[in-house]
Amino acid sequence: MRRHAFARTEQAVLDDLRERLRRFRSVPGVRLDGAPGVPEPLLRALLEHWRDGFDWRVQEERIAALPWWETERAPVPLRAVVSPAAGASSVAAAAAPVVVLLHGWPDSVLRFERLLPLLGDVTVVVPALPGFPFAAPVAQGGLSSVAMADAVADALAELGVERCVVSAGDVGCDVAEALAARHPALVAALHLTDVSQYHFLVDPPGDLDAEERAYVERGHRWQAAEGGYMHEQSTRPNTLAVGLGDSPAALAAWIVEKLLRWSDGDGSLTDVFSLDEALTWVSAYWVSASIGTSFTPYAAAGAKEWPRIEVPTVVTTFPRDLVNAPRRFAERFFDVVAWREFERGGHFAAWERPHEHLWGVRTALEARRR
Repeated sequence: MRRHAFARTEQAVLDDLRERLRRFRSVPGVRLDGAPGVPEPLLRALLEHWRDGFDWRVQEERIAALPWWETERAPVPLRAVVSPAAGASSVAAAAAPVVVLLHGWPDSVLRFERLLPLLGDVTVVVPALPGFPFAAPVAQGGLSSVAMADAVADALAELGVERCVVSAGDVGCDVAEALAARHPALVAALHLTDVSQYHFLVDPPGDLDAEERAYVERGHRWQAAEGGYMHEQSTRPNTLAVGLGDSPAALAAWIVEKLLRWSDGDGSLTDVFSLDEALTWVSAYWVSASIGTSFTPYAAAGAKEWPRIEVPTVVTTFPRDLVNAPRRFAERFFDVVAWREFERGGHFAAWERPHEHLWGVRTALEARRR
């Protein structure tokens, strides 16, 4: 791997963004109490701040200052934030364990910004998953979670990593599971904040107990009420990408609705994200034009065609996450050695509750198969 010189956004891209925001056209929507979607006052405040108050250059400088690396020999190019343990000059020189952090959607490596300072005693690798913001371009645009797992494994081999602990959420959990299944000698332990919904959506077990059946029923209700994004991204990704990639207002509405509804605030976005923080996450998709390619793991998803994962697995759940599985269901697919249900937190746990997320990482480090 070689050091990657983070490419700054061309000024023409930012000028075009501001002009599009200036020409925002409000479109009448459904006028029903409780109609789902991003609240109009929030969207207006975001767009006004994005146009007149937000400075991407400030955020970009901070992101560029992260230790970015890129593969040189791997079949699929991959970029990652690579931080050797404190006192080590390189990954090869570090005797400390390696922790790989895998993000999800609609986020990026930025999910882990608040966690990174808490992991100075270990070597940390945070891949920018192909098709997502900050990632190296790949010929296919984006990759399935299985192909991402193989790309991560190749990148770790190029770094000289032979064993690691993997901590993941959302799409990252699918990648982590595939990594453990396809590269078991590499993965010493897993820490997951989600059990992939594909386990109940695609060919679920037929001998579920009452608690598991209630979970599956709850999951299908959630899909019917909240999962429209997932269905659209998996069945008509390119149609959806046209509007989201052409309109910053549409992109902000699509992503910020999830930041609002999936995080553990008290009904306000700014309980968890400042406007600058939320717009940094949105802008990362805009300046990289990656919203369409980020849909690939949804469109290319399928059954998980491997046996139960026998790697020691730690599961932490947070009450405002999407659909939390019971332990019995998780144990069908993973060797669960530790389980903890926290009282606060949502889908973006590493961002919302970094110290609680850290507990899962530390417990996985203790449980790792040597």
